[in-house]
Amino acid sequence: MEIVLLTALGVGGATVIGSLIGFIFKRPSQKFNDVILSFAAGVMLSAAVIGLIVPSIQDKNGSLFITVIGVLAGAVCLNIIDKLVPHLHKMTGVDIEKHPHKTERLNKVLLFVIAIAIHNLPEGIAAGVSFGSENTAHALTIAGGIALQNIPEGMVIIAPMISSGISKKRTLLIAMMTGVVEVIGTLIGYFAVSISQAILPFALAFAGGTMLYVVSDEMIPETHSHGNERIATYSLLIGFILMMAFDYLLG
Repeated sequence: MEIVLLTALGVGGATVIGSLIGFIFKRPSQKFNDVILSFAAGVMLSAAVIGLIVPSIQDKNGSLFITVIGVLAGAVCLNIIDKLVPHLHKMTGVDIEKHPHKTERLNKVLLFVIAIAIHNLPEGIAAGVSFGSENTAHALTIAGGIALQNIPEGMVIIAPMISSGISKKRTLLIAMMTGVVEVIGTLIGYFAVSISQAILPFALAFAGGTMLYVVSDEMIPETHSHGNERIATYSLLIGFILMMAFDYLLG
């Protein structure tokens, strides 16, 4: 249990670390952002397929059908949540009535931050669920991949929030909240699987599906929309290969 708690804090804390780095490098180049996020997408993609979906099929309580349903359920669930999340202005501290010209930009920034928070929950669940298996090294690899992916996310949300008029203090608070979501998700995933090993295959596939959804729907389109497609693609491949190597060596 102690290692799970430490992992939860580590996975969630990675977002905060990234945010603090973001305050130092307030305006990194778009090319740098695309390379880092693409690398993180590769790590996340490998973690989803090799670390979650394949073990779901191979689990003694699993089957191809359960894995397929789990992957689809995870993707659909994240899609529904994404559509239902309202625009939240009060949390930013920006007075829209006094600054109506900032409304559109603030909406875009909030949607981006909310998207980070939304997928942080299932990412945390993925880290927690992975501890339901008997391979602790494998679980730590998955958690490490997720944490690595959280650092650049924490970095890239800082500059947009500050430029949209949100104070530095509130910007850091919002970034920390997205990290807390991941800690909660990790604990949920761990305790849910501890209650019944029978749900492990579905939970693994569900978490894998949410991660695949995030990579395909958010990360790849974002990194391929600024003219850096080639280097972003190779960065993704390097991230995937590195994560695959870690999983092999520690497995």
